[in-house]
Amino acid sequence: MTADDTGTPSIPIEHAQQIRRLSHDLSNALEIVMQTSYLLGTLPLDESGRKWRAMLDGGVQKATEINRQLRDFVRSNS
Repeated sequence: MTADDTGTPSIPIEHAQQIRRLSHDLSNALEIVMQTSYLLGTLPLDESGRKWRAMLDGGVQKATEINRQLRDFVRSNS
């Protein structure tokens, strides 16, 4: 647990709990998008469709990584 100079966690526990709940909900929403993208990948797509799907995959991967970093930050500061 990381604390400030007074020994108090830098994120109050109530806030950390809410952020964890939101992060969990975000993970669930991202999972839906990831599965949808996977299913799109099973369809025959033209070049344009493949590019859009690749953009979608990249965005989801970035959002998933940001969400992981957020959870790690909350964990280490509460």
